[in-house]
Amino acid sequence: MRTWTYRPGSVEREWYVIDAKDLILGRLATRVASILRGKHRPQYTPHADCGDHVIIINAEKIRVTGRKEAQKNYYRHSQYPGGLKTITLEKQREKYPERIIEAAVKGMLPKNSLGRKIIRKMNVYAGDQHPHMAQQPKTLSLD
Repeated sequence: MRTWTYRPGSVEREWYVIDAKDLILGRLATRVASILRGKHRPQYTPHADCGDHVIIINAEKIRVTGRKEAQKNYYRHSQYPGGLKTITLEKQREKYPERIIEAAVKGMLPKNSLGRKIIRKMNVYAGDQHPHMAQQPKTLSLD
């Protein structure tokens, strides 16, 4: 028997829409990371990008458990001495609600060039509208 290997042109990519309203952040992020990597396909290959595109809407209505709303912090650095910036989840939700889901999913992907390529297939929107109707995305329910 011969081992089948993935070729970049052999995968038909799907587009999925996920409504994040009232979904728990971590559970949503694990499912989205799995779809982006292609682990739901029988032809999954760890060293190749064989996943699908994901559109997430209603990012501002995502839920978290416990006291994470006030205690969870997001960090970024300006690369200058003393340039560490900190923002809580509560303020991040007000200013940039898309970054909450982006950070959660990015942390579950490989930390290399493949992970950077995979994360570009995810589109997150704060509201319930998205500009990807031409791709005819399928609605995916995570309940």
